[in-house]
Amino acid sequence: MILERIQKENDIKELSDEELKILASEIRQFLIEKISDTGGHLASNLGVVELTMALHLFLDLPKDKLIWDVGHQSYTHKLLTGRKEGFDQLRKYGGMSGFPKRKESECDCFDTGHSSTSISAGLGYAHAREITGEDYKVVSVIGDGALTGGMAFEALNNAAQLNSNFIIVLNDNNMSISENVGGLSTYLAGFRTADAYRDLKLGVMNSLNKIPVYGDKMVERIRRTKSGIKQLFIPGMLFEELGIIYLGPVDGGDIKGILKLLQDTCRSMGKTVIVITHNQAITAMADRVIHIKSGTVTDMALNPNPTPVERIEW
Repeated sequence: MILERIQKENDIKELSDEELKILASEIRQFLIEKISDTGGHLASNLGVVELTMALHLFLDLPKDKLIWDVGHQSYTHKLLTGRKEGFDQLRKYGGMSGFPKRKESECDCFDTGHSSTSISAGLGYAHAREITGEDYKVVSVIGDGALTGGMAFEALNNAAQLNSNFIIVLNDNNMSISENVGGLSTYLAGFRTADAYRDLKLGVMNSLNKIPVYGDKMVERIRRTKSGIKQLFIPGMLFEELGIIYLGPVDGGDIKGILKLLQDTCRSMGKTVIVITHNQAITAMADRVIHIKSGTVTDMALNPNPTPVERIEW
């Protein structure tokens, strides 16, 4: 079984594309068998298998911080951090918790169990990172139900004041959320994260900013016009109004789609993303590839033509 090869965090990065597909199937089968015996949250965990795998491919745990809202959907996360044997005692006295627990693993950076807390916790980590000058990613995962909690909205309001990157993943399972997660939004999301649109937007803004006196005014007028169009067609764009860039939705079962969205988002924000992997095929998506062996840089090469994630076979 591929699952047997996952003994600790980041082991997933050594798997091929085909092995990742097999792993997703094995995880679902494992969870069905174990939860049928011990009890626990089944549906919520079956629905985030590929999302969790993609986040583990993207992040460098435990350095990076991955925070689950409520936490009952963290079973795949526990499997990918080497806690497979603990499922025999899941939710039993003295056994493994059904939620993230810091005492279980360094990869559980926040003890959860209550709804609507992940954005606040992630915001705290992001602020701490700014204060200490550390360098790590912060990702908070929240569901559409938990997003209705007052604490989540308070956190969104404060997150807009951040001066650094903070990724919020909205896991929408069609239980609530407004119409902005729908067919039109799917179309606009693909358009907005496309290279052509991003390059056009940045090119136009940069060119206009160079025009003396009138450049800034023209840029501001374009921004107002864009905002008006969004409000006309997508009345539920609450996140944009809070100053948080919304990019989505993306199919939670599409690992490459999730990686592409993360890559495009960071590029559009002008931020550097460091992906640590043992999989040589993934390096084709990078602008710069650095090879490290035994803690020493052995090679460094620029990639003038990065391969789009969706075209990579691994």
